[in-house]
Amino acid sequence: MKVSSGIPLARKLCYAVGGVPYQLTSVAIGVSLQIFLLEVAQLDAFSTSIILFVSRAWDAVTDPLVGYLVSRSKRTAIGKLTPWVVLSTPFGVLSYVLLWFVPRDIHKTSLKTTWFVATACLFETLMSGYNVPYLSLSMFLGGDKRDRDSVTAYRMCVEMIAMLLASVIQGQVVAQYNTEKQEACEHLQHDGPPSSSLPHVASLQETEKAFLISSMVIGGLFFISSIVLFLGVKEQQGPVSSIHKVRPSYINSLKMLICHIGYQRLVLGFVFSAFAFQTSLGSFALFCSLASGLSDQFQHLLLALLVSASVAVPVWQVVLLRIGKKATVFIGLSLFIPASIIVACVPSNFPVFVMMCILMGFSVATIFLLPWSMLPDVVDDFALTYPSYKDLEPLFFSCYAFCNKLAGGLAVGLSTLILQFVGYRAGACHHGDGVVTALTVLFSPVPIVLLLIGMTFFYSYPINERQCLSSQEAATVHPESASSSSEQRESKEQHAGVTAISHLNTSQKSNTSPRAGNHVKNDAVRLSVISIDLNSANDSKSVFRSDVNHKYDRRSIGTQQRLMEVSRCSKKRSKVSWV
Repeated sequence: MKVSSGIPLARKLCYAVGGVPYQLTSVAIGVSLQIFLLEVAQLDAFSTSIILFVSRAWDAVTDPLVGYLVSRSKRTAIGKLTPWVVLSTPFGVLSYVLLWFVPRDIHKTSLKTTWFVATACLFETLMSGYNVPYLSLSMFLGGDKRDRDSVTAYRMCVEMIAMLLASVIQGQVVAQYNTEKQEACEHLQHDGPPSSSLPHVASLQETEKAFLISSMVIGGLFFISSIVLFLGVKEQQGPVSSIHKVRPSYINSLKMLICHIGYQRLVLGFVFSAFAFQTSLGSFALFCSLASGLSDQFQHLLLALLVSASVAVPVWQVVLLRIGKKATVFIGLSLFIPASIIVACVPSNFPVFVMMCILMGFSVATIFLLPWSMLPDVVDDFALTYPSYKDLEPLFFSCYAFCNKLAGGLAVGLSTLILQFVGYRAGACHHGDGVVTALTVLFSPVPIVLLLIGMTFFYSYPINERQCLSSQEAATVHPESASSSSEQRESKEQHAGVTAISHLNTSQKSNTSPRAGNHVKNDAVRLSVISIDLNSANDSKSVFRSDVNHKYDRRSIGTQQRLMEVSRCSKKRSKVSWV
């Protein structure tokens, strides 16, 4: 038996660090980009929704295309996936910094919108070139199924820490913006109506500078994490198979992925769950500022949510090993429902809000850990179903990321568009009840409905990884018992064959009448079928035993010789009987 050497701890940690760039930039964009475009860049809500939706939709489209290009790329000296990570990093850092830069010479709203759309689409394309091969790299680290689950848990722990760090960085920027806005609103109360807009040049220059500095800090962490990934992880070549494998076309690959039931159910459950969480968390900052009146405590609430999510990741990893991944998904996702209902009912109670943020953090950790831990199980199941196809791992992960980003784009774009319809005004010090109601609905009822739909799809998810793992371990750990049981079945089958032959000889000696001849013919036909089945079955069993242990070879040869004698005897008898 070949025992898996596992994945070294250093390689696990270095691979986990490689997930930091995506989480840093995603949290920063999810938490701050909406406020940045509305309040700092002074764009209206409709233009902001266009920027957010188009960039996310473009990102979603590029993910499968990048996955297909990665699967078609040739292996180099540093691997097949690593060159994509190396080449995407410097340009991705530059485009991210430009995303938070407001051009001084552009004053028209249409030109500003075009600038931010182009910059956001460029960044998302380069981020796909980094993240898709990085996620696919988890299948080429070595080890077995349990090792990959462990790697996913390490990655999620590090990514949660990255999210916590990003929330601290962006929380400081948002806190500075809230302070400046409050001071400006107090000043405007003496000079104009409460709904007057804030003068951008006079009051928000420091906030704009803070956003730009934070983007440079995150860009630097992006670059350092990529270096750690490149130096600490060596891409392993996949197992060599004797089966001749082919690469299907892009369209055929997508069709096979869509038609695979396990992948289909997992993706649909993941899409609706991600849609629910991103709808709620995307409006989290505005909900704290306008609906709950806790704008000064926004950073503390966000820290409570992300700290609890970071703590929950290893907890859920232990739970899924005990009760399975599917049951853990249901338990974790269910925690979000009562927490969001309580927050919507008592939004201004800070202690209750903190407790519910901790509960929501445990639920957020579920959607971060479990789907990405279940995806390798689907890839393995697909490989067993279609063993003749190769290099489809990047396409699996890219389509998975595509659905996540599509859900995020829909969540942010639709929520911003709803705010436009209910009368949200960029820079206004006060808003009407319609805006508060819309934020409350986006924070609680809509995500709960979407989450229930996602849990329905998770319920129909067919893959039980615990049963598959136990059957694989039984086949690998106890090959001798399996071969001994097969020998017992073989001896019984041989005894049945010899008994049938002796019965035929007795019948031929004792029955000489024409009526008895018909019985002889029927017996000969049945005996010929038995002998053929014995030959095919025992040939395959002898080959299996020779692969498991060489000590069974002589016994297999002797068995084959006896079966050949039985077969020749039965063939002679069948010819006589048919004549």
